[in-house]
Amino acid sequence: MWQQPTALFTDQYELTMLQASLRSGAAHRKSVFEAFARRLPEGRRYGVVAGTGRILEGLANFRFEAEQLDFLSEQGIVNDETIDYLRDFRFTGDIYGYPEGELYFPSSPILVVESTFAEACVLETFVLSVLNHDSAIASAASRMVAAAHGRPCVEMGSRRTQEESAVAAARAALIAGFDSTSNLEAGFRYGLKTVGTAAHSFTLLHDSEREAFEAQVASLGRGTALLVDTYDVEEGVRTAVEVAGPELGAVRLDSGDLVDQARWVRRLLDDLGNHNTRIMVTSDLDEHAIASLQSAPVDTYGVGTSLVTGSGAPTASMVYKLVSRENDAGEYVDVAKSAKNKASVGGRKQAVRQLDHRGRATAELVGVGRRPSADDNDRDLMVPLVEGGRPRSEYTGAEGVRRATLRHAASVGELPGIARKMQRGEPVIPTEFVTG
Repeated sequence: MWQQPTALFTDQYELTMLQASLRSGAAHRKSVFEAFARRLPEGRRYGVVAGTGRILEGLANFRFEAEQLDFLSEQGIVNDETIDYLRDFRFTGDIYGYPEGELYFPSSPILVVESTFAEACVLETFVLSVLNHDSAIASAASRMVAAAHGRPCVEMGSRRTQEESAVAAARAALIAGFDSTSNLEAGFRYGLKTVGTAAHSFTLLHDSEREAFEAQVASLGRGTALLVDTYDVEEGVRTAVEVAGPELGAVRLDSGDLVDQARWVRRLLDDLGNHNTRIMVTSDLDEHAIASLQSAPVDTYGVGTSLVTGSGAPTASMVYKLVSRENDAGEYVDVAKSAKNKASVGGRKQAVRQLDHRGRATAELVGVGRRPSADDNDRDLMVPLVEGGRPRSEYTGAEGVRRATLRHAASVGELPGIARKMQRGEPVIPTEFVTG
């Protein structure tokens, strides 16, 4: 959960736009903003929505306190009129969107914010920074889980990113199907399963590998995982078995040719009678490395750097655009950007996932100004997330993560099988706009 006010997690131009709109009188016009991605990262077949729960949690603390207002005033960023407006700022509008864990495609209306222009405008940077980061991590994690074909993946990337990003990444990874995380703060905040035993430094601390293994087993039990590649792998495996016996939980491999190494380590463990000892591999894995290990007797994958950097796509490239607003007569008019290669579609959207008679997704139907016509087995995608400024609590905290994990599994289950393969290609289903 956010431990501090979140309102300054924003860009200056959000507040200067607010100031100018207060001056023009347009700040209080009812408006509709949408967050969406124009395209998926090159070669990706689908994206995963993540971060929605964190946005709702942050919204509860989205306020400008005295210290922040003093900063804005002293730096001359906004004028006194704007300071007065921000002093009592609370978001009072409505937010609809795809529930966390849901899949998205180009132009999917992932988040719809309905409020005054002023209220929606100042949320833009905060909304996008959370959605873009968390969705990028979840989308990469989903590919890794697909490549693992049921073998558990462990998130281990905390040391490869900023401390708060590490918590967010762990949360997003577990939503997308990872089994557990090494990050304790993520476990504490969101009720995630945490794991971890020892690094190479623990072995190097002791006078011998045997002494290190004996100390770990004495402290953590025979079911622990022993890191066997600090020195010679074969000797490490033999020593691990001698120390822990057939109850040894796992050995971890962190270097070398992991495919070949996993095969002969499996044979060695079996020859020594440790048929139930698992093999965990780490060492800069991504979805392609995980896929290449499918033929190897690996039981668990530990993933770090590639996961927390989005595996080549560190942002989901989502944008936040005004699509409808009141005119002077109090009537809603659709508005849209028309710049080349950055055009948007005006009008408030609703979305449906079109499913065939087998329950397989065939298209993303986006209705402009109305719900698209759909068959009985088609699925509505958008839910109320904030009503009258009040976030829906079921989408936050540990319960929000649990719901999102289930939603992701169900959504992936609707896709054609090719979506879970590593081949690059176009989005696995098309997005179709329905107007009129």
